[in-house]
Amino acid sequence: MALIRVEHLDKSFPSRHGTISIMKDVSFDVKDADFVAIVGPSGCGKSTLLRLIQGLDRPTAGRILFRERPVQSVCSQMAMVFQSFALFPWLTVRENVAFGLEALDQTPEKIATQVERYVGVTGLEGFEEAYPRELSGGMRQRVGLARALAVEPAVLLMDEPFSALDALTAESLREEILQLWRDPQLPPEAVLLVTHNIEEAIQLADRVVVLSRRPGRVLAEVPVDLPRPRDRKSPAFYDLTDRVYSLITAGGPAPVGAPGAESPAPAEEGL
Repeated sequence: MALIRVEHLDKSFPSRHGTISIMKDVSFDVKDADFVAIVGPSGCGKSTLLRLIQGLDRPTAGRILFRERPVQSVCSQMAMVFQSFALFPWLTVRENVAFGLEALDQTPEKIATQVERYVGVTGLEGFEEAYPRELSGGMRQRVGLARALAVEPAVLLMDEPFSALDALTAESLREEILQLWRDPQLPPEAVLLVTHNIEEAIQLADRVVVLSRRPGRVLAEVPVDLPRPRDRKSPAFYDLTDRVYSLITAGGPAPVGAPGAESPAPAEEGL
C-alpha cells in the first residue's frame, strides 16, 4: 500500500489575464521506505505540489490519498522543512522545536521529551536557548529539521532545504538526512524532496520524478539503482544526471526503451 498516492492532479490559479495552469494530470506514488525527489524547471509547480500533498492547499482537479484516505485538510502525519528556514525569530531553539508539538496539544512532559531527543538527533545540544539570529544558516536549518522530526511524521516533505546553504554545510546535512531516514528507530517512513539540483536528487533519492515545463506533467520516473554512498564522479552517476537533465531541457519524455523511461506521460504540445 502506498503512503501517498497522487492521482491525476491539476492545479490552476485565476489571474487578471485568465486562468494560469500550474500542473496538469500529475500522478505518482510514494511508498513506505521511499526517498523520492521531484525535479523540473522553475515554475513547473514543484513547491505547490508539496503544499497540495500536505493539505495546505486544494487541487483544482484530481486527488491525493494518504494511506488510502483523501487529504482534505492539513495532514498531521506529514511535516515540512522549508528553504527559508521559517523559524520564529522571537523564540529560542527549544521553543521553535516545541512549536509543532504544542500545536498538536501534546502534554508538557511529552513536549520536553521530544524536544530533548530531536535537539540531540540534529546536533543542536548546547544551543537550546539561542535565538535564530545567533545561529548560522546550517544551524537554523537543523532547527527546522528538528521541529519537523519532533512530531514524528510518517512523511518528511522537504522544499529545496539546502539551496540557501553553502556547499560544505549542504553536503553535511544531506548525509545526515540520509542517516536519519535509514535509521529504523527514527522518523520518517518516507521522504519527498523538491530540488532544482539534479545531482542532489540523484545523490539522495531512490527515484526521481521529472516534471515538464508549466503546466507541470510527469515526464518520467527515473529509478536510481546506485549503491550508497554514491560517487558523483562515477560514469553511472554522470549518466543518470545527464538523462534527467535531458528530460528537463527537452520538455518531453525519454525515448521508448531508454533506461528510466518506463511508461512516461506524454508531454503537452508546445510546453
